[in-house]
Amino acid sequence: MNIVKVDTNNAQVYANLYQGYGAEFSPIIDDKPNENGLFEIYPQLTGSVTGYLLYLDGIPAALTAIDEKSPKAYEICDFYVLPCFRKNKVGKRFISSLFEQLGGSWEIKQVAGAEHATRFWRDVVGDYTSGNYIEDIYEDHKWGTVTRQCFSH
Repeated sequence: MNIVKVDTNNAQVYANLYQGYGAEFSPIIDDKPNENGLFEIYPQLTGSVTGYLLYLDGIPAALTAIDEKSPKAYEICDFYVLPCFRKNKVGKRFISSLFEQLGGSWEIKQVAGAEHATRFWRDVVGDYTSGNYIEDIYEDHKWGTVTRQCFSH
């Protein structure tokens, strides 16, 4: 398992993987690709938003975008594991490694209709914090009603 930050050398890998993520969530958030058949990457990996890629045996397997909203206060904006790698707790190990590496406080939101994501995050955060986290229903300015988990180290 190799986790790397997205930079100019691997930004195209992130953009390519993001298309699967965009397609998977398109019916849930009513998003459509542009005239070239591509989903817009949101948020862009600029400013306080950093992208990470997970490689397994040299193959890109997952991505995440994390916004450092204030020092050591993070929000997971995007998280995607390619379907062929969704086994052996790959996603859980990927994000848990970043939780450990970055520390601080965390916020994760799931849009209405993404029950599979909510189940995943409850499992991940529940295990990582030994159940010591807060979950609520939150009104997000972009996504509307979301389920949200929050915890601090």
